[in-house]
Amino acid sequence: MGRKWNNIKEKKASKDKNTSRIYAKFGREIYVAAKQGEPDPESNRALKVVLERAKTYSVPKTIVDRALEKAKGGVEENYDELRYEGFGPNGSMVIVDALTNNVNRTAAEVRSAFTKNGGNMGVSGSVAYMFDSTAVIGIEGKTAEEVLELLMEADVDVRDILEEDEGVIVYADPEQFHAVQEAFKNVGITDFTVAELTMLAQNDLTLPEEAQAQFEKLIDALEDLEDVQQVYHNVDLGE
Repeated sequence: MGRKWNNIKEKKASKDKNTSRIYAKFGREIYVAAKQGEPDPESNRALKVVLERAKTYSVPKTIVDRALEKAKGGVEENYDELRYEGFGPNGSMVIVDALTNNVNRTAAEVRSAFTKNGGNMGVSGSVAYMFDSTAVIGIEGKTAEEVLELLMEADVDVRDILEEDEGVIVYADPEQFHAVQEAFKNVGITDFTVAELTMLAQNDLTLPEEAQAQFEKLIDALEDLEDVQQVYHNVDLGE
């Protein structure tokens, strides 16, 4: 499972060249999560997840506060949560999650990104069954053995614990996202290299060079869309 962290790492590494776009996406996601419940992360678990993710991307406090104030202020912006599934070059698989106030526009833009970059849209369920919803939490300063002992003492079950160059990565069921974080916080670990609820492919696909170049253009085109929040795939992009 360790290679799957590369896909998340690749997304985080692209932040420097796309900072304003990523911050805008987080602003929208924080607003939507806050409107779905109380604008307080202690009573709104969905909001807490988004805020933890935002910290690992170094989203400025001003962006977070603006989104929360917007939600508290009664501003009504209606967004639909959509999921698209499709195929890229050589049978690669892609899942696209979006937040949109114009479903027709978003569907057309996502479809266009697929068709212009060697892919095609699939029907609902055509791809998602090959992915697992997974919580991924990363820390530094501990070994895998120490993390395992720590989580066992906290009575938290996880799927896997792996040591990577960045530290230790914990893979768990989505329901254990907060439990894993609390176990770390209880021993003074409050900074996370990654804190994601993501979709991980059950099997990674390695593409030939030409197909991979085309696939990366597809992913870039999808991530550049204003309404797209997350793009998941099964391609091993390497280091």
